[in-house]
Amino acid sequence: MADGAHGTPEMVDWDLAVLTAKRLMRPGPDVSRDEARETVRELRESAALAEGHVRAYTGLHAESATAPVLIVDRAGWVQANADGFKVVLRPLIAKMAEKRGDSGGMTAAIGSRVTGVEAGGLLAYLASKVLGQFDPFVDVGAIGASSAGADADRPGAVAVDGDGTGTAGAATAGRLLLVAPNVVHVERELEVDPHDFRLWVCLHEETHRVQFTAVPWLREHMLGEIAHLLESTELDPQKLAGMLRDALEQVGRMVRGDSEASLLDLLQTQEQREVLERITAVMSLLEGHADVVMDGVGPEVVPSVEQIRRKFTARRAGAGPLDQLIRRLLGFDAKMRQYRDGAVFVRGVIDKVGMEGFNAVWAAPRNLPDRAEIADPARWVARVHG
Repeated sequence: MADGAHGTPEMVDWDLAVLTAKRLMRPGPDVSRDEARETVRELRESAALAEGHVRAYTGLHAESATAPVLIVDRAGWVQANADGFKVVLRPLIAKMAEKRGDSGGMTAAIGSRVTGVEAGGLLAYLASKVLGQFDPFVDVGAIGASSAGADADRPGAVAVDGDGTGTAGAATAGRLLLVAPNVVHVERELEVDPHDFRLWVCLHEETHRVQFTAVPWLREHMLGEIAHLLESTELDPQKLAGMLRDALEQVGRMVRGDSEASLLDLLQTQEQREVLERITAVMSLLEGHADVVMDGVGPEVVPSVEQIRRKFTARRAGAGPLDQLIRRLLGFDAKMRQYRDGAVFVRGVIDKVGMEGFNAVWAAPRNLPDRAEIADPARWVARVHG
């Protein structure tokens, strides 16, 4: 069993997870080597162009390229997320190691392989869904900016920009991943202008890069909240068994459509729910802000933005029954609500106090909205500006 960065046993065999995901994930769209190179080139240029538009629209300023941009294939996205999970799960791994002590080595080894296969299956499913992602948690200097790369220029994969843009290998926190095969797949499926669609996607993802590079405390704040969530995880076997029984009953209701809870909701203690409320509010803010920027900048620089938004929204709602069930179980429906509710909050605040007044949200952690304020922008305005 692999050991963690601090000598503690891993709860997930991430090497096995990556291997499993690569075996299970769907192949990318069929493209030639020249098309792959052109896609990588245009996505890189679109990301650089989008950054300037995002800064101008939001008034947020960060030193250029403080987090690298990587154009990856599906295998590269899987590896990057395995790296990120290792960082995020460190508090839980340390807690488990402390509780277990020196016992249970063989059991832990077997368990890590089981969870490795399960994690690989989840990564394989997600690898074909994600267009782009900003990962704020990985220290690029520690693992190398090109660790997300694989199979560069491989026909049929729309593969990897191995060194990315910006300061690859420098001691920077976070990186922006653009998943080239998924962008190509969706633009073909929607039959939209590829140049417009790529810039439109980059506007959303670059907003996240600007958020984290322009707000220096945001990364550590999020890491702290996630660490608190994991440290409050219940490890008592009897209590876990009871929670699991309740979860299995709820899954039946979810399959029948009687419950909107996700699997993530079903295994939470009260303390975890409180932490998750705060995390959800911040994620709603970040996602809603990115959607507002995307749609605010779009009409000026993306000629076919209305057509793209209409078709993309219809695609989100048009998933088949099995896909809808998987999305509900994994909490994807809640993710969609984050986009919607967060965008309503951002627009509501901007309508009252303008973009400069809204940017007070980035001044300090105490200015972040809670869940109640996400639903009531005037409440946040009264607290912060009143």
